[in-house]
Amino acid sequence: MNIVVIISDTLRWDYLGCYGNPKVRTPHLDRFARECVLFERAYAASFPTMPMRADLYTGKFTFTYLGWAPLPREEIILPQLLAEAGYRTMAVVDTPFFVRNGYGYDRGFHDFRWVRGQGGDRADTNYERRYEEDYCAPMTFAAAERWLERHYKEKFFLYVDTWDPHEPWDPPAHYVELYLPEWDGTKVGPPYWYWEERGLTAQQVEIARACYAGEVTMVDRWAGRLIERMESLGLLDKTIIVFTTDHGFYLGEHGMFGKALMQKGRFYGAPLYEEVARVPLLIYVPGVKPRRLNAVVTLPDLMPTLLELVGVEIPDTVQAYSLGPLLRGEARLAHRFVVTTMPLYNPGEVTRVVDNFERRVEEYLPATITAGSWSLLYTREGVPVELYNLREDPQQRENVAKQNRPIAERMHRMFVNFLRKLGTEERLVEPRARL
Repeated sequence: MNIVVIISDTLRWDYLGCYGNPKVRTPHLDRFARECVLFERAYAASFPTMPMRADLYTGKFTFTYLGWAPLPREEIILPQLLAEAGYRTMAVVDTPFFVRNGYGYDRGFHDFRWVRGQGGDRADTNYERRYEEDYCAPMTFAAAERWLERHYKEKFFLYVDTWDPHEPWDPPAHYVELYLPEWDGTKVGPPYWYWEERGLTAQQVEIARACYAGEVTMVDRWAGRLIERMESLGLLDKTIIVFTTDHGFYLGEHGMFGKALMQKGRFYGAPLYEEVARVPLLIYVPGVKPRRLNAVVTLPDLMPTLLELVGVEIPDTVQAYSLGPLLRGEARLAHRFVVTTMPLYNPGEVTRVVDNFERRVEEYLPATITAGSWSLLYTREGVPVELYNLREDPQQRENVAKQNRPIAERMHRMFVNFLRKLGTEERLVEPRARL
């Protein structure tokens, strides 16, 4: 089996038609989802961008020790193991942090293509834009497609990573006009704070949502084109395909606009509600019956899953679980609970979370523990917790922690035991050890 992994950064699960959105146009991924195992309740573990990639590479919960940092040389990683097993390994990315400043996320790949334009290079690339094909996500998917045309006869692992629909949301106008027909070209950037406190209007938030939806539709078209190219090359009967993201984004929900709270070079984090913690996850395996699964799973599971599916031994370093039994219908659960959190920094530490600029961590950063129909938002001892019944309150509007104290206590104990089982430093566990 070949393997193709597609990551679309900052893609909210509820902006895809296959997850129930009736307004945002994602026909290609919706069609692909009908051939996949669709995970209804997949969650990020380490958050945000590069911590998630570290989890994906290692099959570990790297928030306990790594943070937003270069990939350590001693880590045993997915592309390395597949290369050693005889796969030709290739990555095509436009997400800007893989190789800058010695981050080393190109390790294990026989070849690595970085498509310029995201992050600090955007001004130069914008100057060169003329057609849709000149935008970053289209260039990334097109480069991956060309690579497939050259190597489709080989046994391969192709990793495709596009930063869209990450901000700045500036897709071609025809995509935004699908959602805002009278759009005048105005762009609104997220303040990474409570939008009303920053003086934004409801109309500005609507413009941002339309531009974001436009980027989602653009990614859908080009991801669909890559999948169609695999079909036309005769690869679908011998290729495993994964489509997912690293996290979602607040577009006004809970009063927030951004994926975290930051101001003046200081990092405050943000509660990780479903809009951010929950992610889309589509897994296509030839011969596996398409269906929707409600089991709670987490993104570090992807590494051991792919290794098991292609018969490569899973190393002892892996902390997550293969989803193979779920895919084959041999199990109903992979985890009793999952944890989504930013790296476990303590206040006063300096991090590069979110981008490449150092920021001082001002507060303990929150974690979300998801178990069954319950979601617990916890920060540290003494800070009031939030508890939601997702079955009855999927938009997390009513905190029922006071009425369900035993449930909150039980979920918190699971969290602390999990940290200790993973060997987390006691200086990080101790302030979080009590409710």
